[in-house]
Amino acid sequence: ERFKNLISVCTVEINKCVCFLMFKQGRCLCIGPGMKAVKMAEIEKASVIYPSNGCDKVEVIVTMKAHKRQRCLDPRSKQARLIMQAIEKKNFLRRQNM
Repeated sequence: ERFKNLISVCTVEINKCVCFLMFKQGRCLCIGPGMKAVKMAEIEKASVIYPSNGCDKVEVIVTMKAHKRQRCLDPRSKQARLIMQAIEKKNFLRRQNM
């Protein structure tokens, strides 16, 4: 009963299963620490989800060009930090032009 709002999305990679547990009521999307890096050329878009009432951690989620798969990056990794900086800079510039 407690897990009736749980949606599980799993993708299988070579020797690894990456799972995303998503709740309809706003819980963390990433389980575990996340990947250290992915190939930049394969990223279609990236998003950063900051801590909120539903999830108390920063989540960096990238959507891959191939099959629109989503991957969680470890927010402490160098690649995730660079992505977060780029998104923050883009948002800052967007606010300046308003």
